Amino acid sequence: MDFRIPIGTWVEGFVDILTDTLQPVFDVLRAVFLGLYDLVNLILVSPPFWMVLLAFAVLGFFAKGWKLAVGIVVGFGLIVAVDQWDNAMDSLSLVLVASVLAILISVPLGVLGARSDTASRILKPILDFLQTMPALVYLIPALILFRVGVVPGIVATIVFALAPGVRLTELGIRGVDKEVVEAGHAFGSSPFRILRQIQLPLALPSIMAGINQVIMLSLSMVVIAGMVGAGGLGGEVVASLNRLDIGLGFEAGLSVVILAIVLDRLTASLGLRKPRIRKADAATDGPETASVSQKDEQAIATSARTPEDASV
Repeated sequence: MDFRIPIGTWVEGFVDILTDTLQPVFDVLRAVFLGLYDLVNLILVSPPFWMVLLAFAVLGFFAKGWKLAVGIVVGFGLIVAVDQWDNAMDSLSLVLVASVLAILISVPLGVLGARSDTASRILKPILDFLQTMPALVYLIPALILFRVGVVPGIVATIVFALAPGVRLTELGIRGVDKEVVEAGHAFGSSPFRILRQIQLPLALPSIMAGINQVIMLSLSMVVIAGMVGAGGLGGEVVASLNRLDIGLGFEAGLSVVILAIVLDRLTASLGLRKPRIRKADAATDGPETASVSQKDEQAIATSARTPEDASV
C-alpha cells in the first residue's frame, strides 16, 4: 500500500521549528528546572541522613500517627542499609520538583474544566492522549529541546503525570452538591468566593487523590529518567540492566518502592482528613471553624457571605 500519512514527519518538522525559533525559551526553562532540582537536592542531600529521616518520621507522625512514623524509619533505614540513600534523594528531588510543577498545572486546569463545559470537552481528548502515549515517547522531544540530564526527565514526568490531577480535580468540583453552591449564590457571594470557600474544601478529598496519583506516576518515571542521564535510582536500574546485575537492580527497585509507599501514605492521609472551612469574621463572633459536609448547607452559606451581607 503506497498511501501513507506522514504524521511522524510533520511532528519532526514541528519539533525542528521549535528548536530553531524558541531555543532561548527552552534554555531558560532548562535553567529554571535545573535550579529548582539543585535546590531541592541540596536540602535533601546536605544534612546527615538521620536528620532527613527524622524529619520525614515527624511528618508521618503528625499525618497519620506513630505507625507511619515507624514505617518511615524502617523503610528509609533499609535504603541506607543497601547504600542507596544518595541515589534515593536524587530521585526524590526529581519527583518533588516534577510533582509540584504538575500539580500547579493540573489543579487550575481541573478547576477550569469543572467550571466550563467547553474547556472540559477540549481537555478530555488531550488528557486521553497524554495518558495513553507510551512514556518513552516523551523523552525524544524532551532530549532534543532540553539536552541530556535531569531536565528532560522532569519535563517528561510533568507531561506524563498531570492528567489524573486534572481529571480528579474536575470530578471533585463537579461532585459538590449543587444545592450547597446555590446557597452560596443566594447570599450574593462571588464565583471566586464560592470556589474558594465551598467547592474546593468539599472537593479536597478528590483533589488529594489526584495529587496522590500525580506523585505515584512521577515515581514510575524515575527509571525512565535514568535513561536520559538523570541519575538517581533510575540510573542504578539502567546500569544494572546493562550489566545484568540482579542484586543492584533489586536494591534500586526496592528503594523506589519504599519511596512510593512513604509518599503514598503521606498524601493519602492528608486526603482522608475532613475538610474544614473558616467562617467569615463578620458573620461570626470569632474565628470559629466548622466541619464541612453536604448536610451543613446553612453553615456553608454563612461562611460564603460577604462582609457586606453581614453588615445588613
